[in-house]
Amino acid sequence: MRTRFLAFAAAFILAALGAATPVAQAAVPAVPGPTCTAAGGAVEYDSDTGQWTCEGGDNDGELITES
Repeated sequence: MRTRFLAFAAAFILAALGAATPVAQAAVPAVPGPTCTAAGGAVEYDSDTGQWTCEGGDNDGELITES
């Protein structure tokens, strides 16, 4: 009985975390690569996060949505 409860609780927690991830990513501002470079920034890859970001310029620190 206790094992079933723990398995259910673990599944519930993982489902809640999985549902929250897209919401958190959508809340971060994002720009296309050409917009970043046109505003004086440079498109750089961040190996820690595995994402492309805009460094410098008007869009400093924002995620890149497309090249």
